[in-house]
Amino acid sequence: MPLSGWTGRVIVPSAMITVGCAGFAVPATRYFKEYLFVEIQETHLAVPGRGTVRRWQREAPAGFAFALLGPREIGQEGFRDGKVVESALKNLVDTAQELNARIAVFLAPPDFVKNRANKTALRSFLVSVRKQFDGVVFELGPTWPPDESDSLAEETGSIAARDPLQHGLSKRRLAYYRLAGPAGHKSRYEDPAIDRLAEIAMTDRAQEATYVFSNVDMFADAKRFRKAMGL
Repeated sequence: MPLSGWTGRVIVPSAMITVGCAGFAVPATRYFKEYLFVEIQETHLAVPGRGTVRRWQREAPAGFAFALLGPREIGQEGFRDGKVVESALKNLVDTAQELNARIAVFLAPPDFVKNRANKTALRSFLVSVRKQFDGVVFELGPTWPPDESDSLAEETGSIAARDPLQHGLSKRRLAYYRLAGPAGHKSRYEDPAIDRLAEIAMTDRAQEATYVFSNVDMFADAKRFRKAMGL
């Protein structure tokens, strides 16, 4: 399976769970003391400076895993072949090689609606990019049913991200969950929601899952989730 070599996991009885944040919510030196995984956000808008990338690599502890958020131009181009996508992917791959990051995460824009043409383009893109990354994750908009996204991921050897509080767990062995906040990025998860998330997470103890918090209080919320999980 494509993501079976991910590092930075914490093992609980009969389960493999990774917890991290979408970006450094606190200075990287502090973040590295708390987590073994991060989804780098800088690659979504630009190419991080080589000095920054080298500093991340130098300061990260042993066993730390980086995921890179794919350039927004790729989604804006509808995941279709062309010079824009080719150039954006090259920059992403170059950064991944320098940072030893093996996971790429691609977000579809709101106007990337579910239709046959978009599905065909996305399928071709995922098959192609899987040749360059060990793990490829994609997240689609609300017009795409989560289980249908899972089917597309199964076809292409990738992973479809979802919010488990809204859509439950994926039925696949390898899963990637992104938590954007109960009412958007600027909201926080209250204790009942964190407890519920932990209950959901433990319903499939055989699943290898990565939980990535991307809301404004992600650093604290992710820590509370780990505590609820007994990690």
